[in-house]
Amino acid sequence: QVQIVESGGGLVQPGGSLRLSCVVSGFSLDDYSIGWFRQAPGKEREGVSSISKTDGSTYYADSVKGRFTISRDNAKNTVYLQMNSLKPENPAVYYCAATRSGWYLQTFNFYDYDYWGQGTRVAVSA
Repeated sequence: QVQIVESGGGLVQPGGSLRLSCVVSGFSLDDYSIGWFRQAPGKEREGVSSISKTDGSTYYADSVKGRFTISRDNAKNTVYLQMNSLKPENPAVYYCAATRSGWYLQTFNFYDYDYWGQGTRVAVSA
């Protein structure tokens, strides 16, 4: 049974850091690329970062480049999103998703993703 579980969200002050974790089961990270998306209330879901199953290439939305880092530990079936220098913004739910594709991950096309987690909420506020 495929399962994706995100954790690590919470409330953090501007400039702070959080590390999100995405633990997958029922499939291997050798076979699936992983993307992180976020969605704020009333807004469309947007891609944040992705990591390729093929060669570990990483991609970032312009809004998070230089501040967020995606990584994976295949042995632990876990993908991480390290978020630094967080900016004050509306709360959003961060989702982890898996796709069989190893290409064009920089487009963050969520229709390409086969499996999704339930999300973890992140709020940045003083």
